Amino acid sequence: MTRDEIRDVVIEIIQDIDEDSDMDNLQADQPLRDQLDLDSMDFLDIVMELRKRYKLQIPEADYPELATLDSCVNYLEPRLQNV
Repeated sequence: MTRDEIRDVVIEIIQDIDEDSDMDNLQADQPLRDQLDLDSMDFLDIVMELRKRYKLQIPEADYPELATLDSCVNYLEPRLQNV
């Protein structure tokens, strides 16, 4: 997957979890939880959806790597190269 495809997938998952999220003003380098008012359960839902769709195992210790849209793409890119 390309970086843009990964970005689109992450945005799609967020929109599925929080239909009211304002993705138009999303800043890729700012924490998603702060910008979109995501709670810890929403965040876990994002992780679980990534696991389900792409058979990824994301250890809890790596959760901070998924804080921003940019960091999500950076974290997922090497793991989704063959998808």
